[in-house]
Amino acid sequence: MEIVSEHQHGIEVFWGEIAPCEHLVQIYDEEVVFLDALEGFVAGGLEVGDSIVVIATPGHLRALEARLAARRLDVAAARARDQYIALDAAQTLARFMVDGWPDDEMFKSLVTQLLSRAGRDGRRVRAFGEMVAILWQQRHHAATVRLEHLWHRFCEEKSFSLLCAYPKSGFTRDAAESIQEICDAHSKVVAG
Repeated sequence: MEIVSEHQHGIEVFWGEIAPCEHLVQIYDEEVVFLDALEGFVAGGLEVGDSIVVIATPGHLRALEARLAARRLDVAAARARDQYIALDAAQTLARFMVDGWPDDEMFKSLVTQLLSRAGRDGRRVRAFGEMVAILWQQRHHAATVRLEHLWHRFCEEKSFSLLCAYPKSGFTRDAAESIQEICDAHSKVVAG
């Protein structure tokens, strides 16, 4: 597994050239570091014509959209053409969780619909998801790992890139072991 940091590459170049089928993770201490990475991932995609699906907390969606506006990216126009699809993470998670476990078919249906909308006109797709972080913080560790594997399978089948992020504070049990378990489910780790 590769670890990517701003020191290895110009981070803007990295986000602009991200390959399909990448499944990245960032485990962060500080919100600003996370938001910098999310902004780069989303803006880098929009700037090269990719479509973006963002499944995040309402606070992170507001912060992201403020940053995109500061870059003079037209989020409203991108949203109108389904090039930017933003969803509330908790509400989206509730659409496929059954008794604390992700239902494979419900998840597949939801993600297929989102990818079809976003990938219209042959656009490449990037997705960001915070649903795994919500599950992890709720101590549904096995369900979190299962959801990561479902996402990973979709990345490979549908050729889109996916960024996941977890606040380090959510790792309360043996932190090193837990972090390694999450990192192992991804193709790259973004320094954070």
